[in-house]
Parts: sequence; structure tokens; C-alpha cells
Amino acid sequence: MDALLHQVLAGLATGGIYASVALALVMIYQATHLVNFAQGELAMFSTYIAWSLINAGMPYWGAFFLTVGFSFVLGVLIERVVIRPVENAPVLAVVVVFIALLVILNSVTGWIYTFTIKTFPSPFPNDLGFGKYMSPHEAGAIGVTLVVLLLLYAFFRFTPLGLAMRAAAQNPESSRLVGIRVGWMLALGWGLAAAIGSIAGMMVAPIVFLDPNMMGGVLLYAFAAALVGGIDSPGGAVFGGFLVGVLENVLGAFVIGNELKLAVALVLIIGVLVVKPSGFSGKVHVSRV
Repeated sequence: MDALLHQVLAGLATGGIYASVALALVMIYQATHLVNFAQGELAMFSTYIAWSLINAGMPYWGAFFLTVGFSFVLGVLIERVVIRPVENAPVLAVVVVFIALLVILNSVTGWIYTFTIKTFPSPFPNDLGFGKYMSPHEAGAIGVTLVVLLLLYAFFRFTPLGLAMRAAAQNPESSRLVGIRVGWMLALGWGLAAAIGSIAGMMVAPIVFLDPNMMGGVLLYAFAAALVGGIDSPGGAVFGGFLVGVLENVLGAFVIGNELKLAVALVLIIGVLVVKPSGFSGKVHVSRV
């Protein structure tokens, strides 16, 4: 029973990270109706920036917030410079651009920092006293994820800018008619997605260590989380992230073994696409033909 409880709690911690990346995927999908395959590499690159700042002597939380700001600006620049020129191109062309971004960010990071695995510090001290079921970093990661999710909910629910961004993503034509600058709203959405991804990267790096390929598996689990919850549902992505995290840990520990843990995400992706493509809380779109 103790082992099961530990795996569930650890799954919630990693599930919170998956939820953050899945939420970033959903935000970009709502704006473009495309999946950003480079989301994990954006998070990884931002985490290396935080590592550089910390090694230069900056306090952890100072580096944390500076990295989040840097990631936001990077996301806006990518949308304006790279994505905007191809927004009306065929879907396959945009997907190729996303894949190219993935490869470029991965290669540039390896060129700058090498592919040697590095340690990344945790901001949560070991003497916090969470007992045998959860490490301080796991508990802290859950806390950071929940704070981010609450702030995003408040932003999109109660602020004029957040409401404008939601409107621009859901109905661009009507938004333009009421004076909303849809192009900039989409760019801000990319910035927020990149910032959220950077937080996820900094939370997962102390667990998996820092290297240019560290977000590959995380992104796959985030895809599964977004599909399970609904690729166009932010709340569903959060629920899917926690669910995938718990399933991964419990099944890996007691059913299929750690060697096949990654298969859990693949099975979930295939199962959801076959049985319920809209996910648990996603919208079903019907078109007249």
C-alpha cells in the first residue's frame, strides 16, 4: 500500500509537468489548429538559459523569472518571424516548419552547451519534511504547477487582455470586427505557451537531468495528456496531464515495468484517437457538407 501511494503521489508530481506542457500545446492549437512539435525543445532551450544564469551566480528564483520572461519574448518572436509568414500555407508546410524548429533548437543547444548531461538545481530544500511518500521537489513541482494554472485561469477569465486572447483564438473574424488585434493576440498566446513550457522544463530538469534531448519523452506524455483531456480544452489538458502521470507511474511500477513506461503514452494516444478523438472534455465539431 505504501508503494502504491508513493507511485500515485510521484505520478501527480510528474503529471503536473505534463499538464503544463499539454496546456501550452492546447493554447497554440486553439490559436492555429496545429500541434507545435517544437514545444518541448523550446522548453529545453529555456531551461539551459536558466542553467547559465544560475551558474553565473544569479539566485535561483531570479533566474527562474528572468527565464520565464525570456521565453515569453522568444515565443512572440517565433510567431511573428517564423510562423506568421506561413500561417496561410498548407498544413503540411506548417508542420514541416514546426519540425524544423525542433531540429534547429536541439542542434543549436547541443552546439552551444554540448550533449553532456548536466545537473540542474532544485529550489526546494531537502529538509522540508514531506515524509517518505513524496520528495520536496515533487511536492514543490505540484505547487508551482497549481499556482501557474490558477494564474492562467484568472488571467483568461477576469482580465480584458485574457478575454481578448480567448476571443481571437475562438472567433478571429468577429474579434477583428470589434477592434481586437488578432495577430498580436496570437503572438501573445505563443509567448504564454513558451513561458509555461519553460516552467515545465525547469521543474523536470532536476528529475531527468539537463541535456538537449530531455523533453522528448515529456512531450510525448504531454501529447497524450492533451488528447485524453481534449486538444481544444485547457481544463481537459490539465486533467489529462495528472491522469497520464499517475497511470505512467502505477503501470510502470506494478504492471508492465519501467522499460515499457513510454508505451503507456503511445497506447493512450492511439486509444483516444480511435475511441474518442475529441477527448474527455473536447468539443466535437460538425460541419455541413
